[in-house]
Amino acid sequence: MSEIDTSQALTVHSGTLPPMAFHLPQGMHAIEVSLDAEERAEAARRLVQDVYPRGELPLWNTMGTLYSAMADDLLTAGVAFFGIGLYDIEDGGGVAHCSFTVAVYESGDTDPDVVAQGIRAVLLSEPMSEVSWLDLPCGPAVAAITFRQLLVDGAYTRSGTDEELVMGQIQVHIPFSTGPYTAVVTLDTASVEQWDEFSHAIAGIVGSVEFPQPTEAGDGPTDRIDTRD
Repeated sequence: MSEIDTSQALTVHSGTLPPMAFHLPQGMHAIEVSLDAEERAEAARRLVQDVYPRGELPLWNTMGTLYSAMADDLLTAGVAFFGIGLYDIEDGGGVAHCSFTVAVYESGDTDPDVVAQGIRAVLLSEPMSEVSWLDLPCGPAVAAITFRQLLVDGAYTRSGTDEELVMGQIQVHIPFSTGPYTAVVTLDTASVEQWDEFSHAIAGIVGSVEFPQPTEAGDGPTDRIDTRD
């Protein structure tokens, strides 16, 4: 998979974040939401071409505009990265799809363990979530797995009748070890039959997260997000 190497500073409430780095697995395509508007639109166009490699210019332009507008909305919600995962289903069964985001918010404490314990306490109060404590190479983290059952109106189904749809979500909260911030890595999918593959994908992502000291990443407090094989 080709490497994407950016040095754009991420911002949260007009503040500059300490550096953060992670790797994306093959099959995951992402753009940096915190680029300026022109760069963000160009990144959205490249994302569309990656996701639809056999598409044509009209499709790329239409979907690029759609994804660019989506990125604008996500930026206001504190999302730093937005991605799409596409994986072939064995035996010609089509393509499994997931969405992927990385959001960052101010956590109010510089001790990652204290922050993680607080997050865990809050998540445990949600009866529909399976909550786990993680000891990642970058420090403590908390994961929550949730399944939701939705009813899709028959106007939007092939059968023409209402159908049930199960959505799965994996969300990992990772306190920064270098400042009072927390990254939230979220994967959502309706392809629950491929849950194991998606679980391995997000495990690889969060397991690769690093919080280098600013002096290790360059002269300024810029953010460096790498995606590699």
